[in-house]
Amino acid sequence: MNLALIFLITIFSFSLFFYGRSKSKSLSIENNYKLKALPKFYGYYLVLWCSLPSLVFLLVWTLFEPTIIKSIILKIAADQGAIMQDQNAANLIYEKIKAVYLGTYFGDIDSLLKESALSYAKFKNIFTNSKIVLIFLIVISSIIYALKKIKSNNKARDDVEIILKGLLFVSSLIAILTTLGIIFSLLFESIKFFSVINIFDYLFGTNWSPQRAFVRDASSITAAEYEDLKDAFGFVPLIAGTAFIALIAMLVAVPVGLFSGIYMAEYATKKIRRVSKPIIEILAGIPTVVYGFFAALTVGPFFRELGENFGLTVSSESALAAGLIMGIMIIPYISSLSDDVINSVPQSLRDGSYAIGATKSETIKKVVIPAALPGIIGSVLLAVSRAIGETMIVVMAAGLAANLTINPLDSTTTITTQIVMILIGDQEFDSPKTQSAFALGLTLFIATLILNYIALRVVKKYREKYD
Repeated sequence: MNLALIFLITIFSFSLFFYGRSKSKSLSIENNYKLKALPKFYGYYLVLWCSLPSLVFLLVWTLFEPTIIKSIILKIAADQGAIMQDQNAANLIYEKIKAVYLGTYFGDIDSLLKESALSYAKFKNIFTNSKIVLIFLIVISSIIYALKKIKSNNKARDDVEIILKGLLFVSSLIAILTTLGIIFSLLFESIKFFSVINIFDYLFGTNWSPQRAFVRDASSITAAEYEDLKDAFGFVPLIAGTAFIALIAMLVAVPVGLFSGIYMAEYATKKIRRVSKPIIEILAGIPTVVYGFFAALTVGPFFRELGENFGLTVSSESALAAGLIMGIMIIPYISSLSDDVINSVPQSLRDGSYAIGATKSETIKKVVIPAALPGIIGSVLLAVSRAIGETMIVVMAAGLAANLTINPLDSTTTITTQIVMILIGDQEFDSPKTQSAFALGLTLFIATLILNYIALRVVKKYREKYD
């Protein structure tokens, strides 16, 4: 229903653009005055007044309608004798009522469920009809107001710009609030975790086995229990495994990506570039789960069999396999960005180098690369952030055991893998095991933030040097 309403509002708004444009022209001719804005801005004015109020109302209604209906239905069920000891019991009854209404409930349907489902259907119908009527009333009222403004020959362009500035401000505010919401959600849950587990035991511990704290009330952990748990949340193996796999990935991605970017920008003909660049960038469009399947089913077993031929013990979930595939995935990020920044180097720098007798390779090495270095460093650090935060490849190709090793043939795990493993299935959010996932997320966020800060400082330093 909501999609149908949005579609109708969109079509109606689109048609109003042409009506507003022609209406402003006809009013100018009839009343013999000069328009204060181009006719198209009167069309935009009608479109904005038709769409924005109705869409905002639809969004607010959609957000609050389920909560209001739920409270009404639960009150009706309680009046009919439904027993709700706590919020979980109330939620269970409500889900049963919805399932009966949808026809997906296969248990015994008593009179309470039946009557409540009928009430749910009635209120659902009332709310839907009310929503449709109110939206059309808002559309009509907004159009009448906008038409009055057009007839008074308002400065439509200024009004449109004010509305668009407001939209841009709201969009920016939503982005900022979303970021703050993510930060605070991580922070609050992490504080609960660190109120139980000492932060130094977490940061400097060398053993990670959170399953020892599975489904245990964090608020009731005794001193003896803490002694048993403090060695279960050592962060060192996870950051070591994450950094190790990311290092392997960068050893693959940086040389290949950078050299391919240099070739595309400086050596490739237009014909080769037109064919090769899209093929390289296809790697960025492949879903990471496909890379994970490839690493788990092909690359990992290949390295294991190859190692057996040389008498080596190679894990099927080796860091080498995960890092290699991750590096292949990251190649187009470095290649494409390096290509762009190298192409942005002014031709005058190259011409000056050629004028003093430098060869093409010398010009690239001594002039082009130093001038493009800020962008290249930025692309590499972006790729590092991508490698650290990668999930699907390491979940499917890396191991689950937190081994502290620097042997690329051994199995190791990463921060993102452990976050996924911890949050799989139904979890008790008062457990240190579950809360440790938020601590890992906060740590990863801080690490990425520090990495981005370093990137900005390095880029600023070299940019000042070569501008």
